[in-house]
Amino acid sequence: MSATPPLLPPNKFAMTIGFIVNLAYQYADNVAFLLLAALGLIIILGVLDIINLAHGEMIMMGAYVTSITNHQGLPLWLCFLISTLAVGLFGFLIERLVIRRFRQDKLGAMVATWGISLILSQGVLVIFGPSMLPVPLPQWKLAFGGYSYSGYRLFLFGMAIAITGLLWLYFYKIRIGVLTRATMQNAPMAQGLGINTDTIGSLTFAVGAGLAGLTGALYAPTTTIVPLMGTTFTALAFITVVVGGGANPIIGALGSSTFLSVIVTPLSSTLGTFIGRIGLLLAALVIIRFLPMGISGFLRDLRRRKFDSNVSEQ
Repeated sequence: MSATPPLLPPNKFAMTIGFIVNLAYQYADNVAFLLLAALGLIIILGVLDIINLAHGEMIMMGAYVTSITNHQGLPLWLCFLISTLAVGLFGFLIERLVIRRFRQDKLGAMVATWGISLILSQGVLVIFGPSMLPVPLPQWKLAFGGYSYSGYRLFLFGMAIAITGLLWLYFYKIRIGVLTRATMQNAPMAQGLGINTDTIGSLTFAVGAGLAGLTGALYAPTTTIVPLMGTTFTALAFITVVVGGGANPIIGALGSSTFLSVIVTPLSSTLGTFIGRIGLLLAALVIIRFLPMGISGFLRDLRRRKFDSNVSEQ
C-alpha cells in the first residue's frame, strides 16, 4: 500500500511555515510599537483625564538620555533605567509646577502640554543640534524558513508584555496603584475618603512620562535620534489610545494594540507600509463610530449591564 502524498511538497511546506512565522514576527513588532507608544499616554488620560501633547517629546527625551549615557560608556540596560527615571522625574516636576494649575481646566492643561512640547523640541534643537550620535543596535540575529529576524525586535515585544504585566501588578496589587484606580473612578469621593489626589496626580504623570522615556530609550537603537523623532510615535499612540479608551488603561492599550496590529500587519506585509497605515486609520474610524468610548469603555459598560441585570433578577 503506497504512502499518502503530503498535502504540500516539502519545499512549499517550508515556505508556507516560514511566511507564517515571518507574519507572526511582524505582528509582534507592531504590537510592541503600538503598546509601548501608547501606555504612558493612556495612563495619564485615564487617571487625570488630560491629553498630554508633550508625549512625543518625552519619548524623544528618553532617546536623547540613552544616547548621552551610552556614549559615556554605560551599558545599554543601565541607560534604559536612567532614561526612565530622568524623564519620570521631569514629568513629576512638570505636573507640580505647570499641569496642576490646570487640573480643573482640561483645555488649558492640553494647551500647556502643547507649549511644553514646543519648548522641548526647539530647546533640544538649539542645545544639541539637529541630531544625536546613534545608539548601536545589539546584533542579535535569528533565522528561520529563509527569513532573517532581529532578536532585538523580539526583545522589544517581550519588554512590552513585561511592562504591561508590571503595570497590572501596580494598579491591582500595590496600595498606591489601588488608590490611583480609586482616584480614576471617582476623584471627589477618593478625596473625601482621605486620599491625597494631588500626590496621586503627580505620581501618575511621573509614571506616564517615565513610560514615554522608556519607550524612547528602547527604540533609540532602531531609529535616527532627532528633535522631532517623537512625531513618529505620537500619531500612532493617539490612534491606539482613542481606540482603546481611557476607562481601563491597561485593557485599553493592550486590546487596542493587539487588534489594530491584526489589521496593519497583513496590509503592510503585502501592500506596503503606506497602505497599512491607511488600513489602521480606517479601522480606528470604524471602531470609534460603533464604540465611542473605546474598547475598554465598551467592556466596562458591558460589565455594568451584566451586573444590573443580575441585580434585577434577584
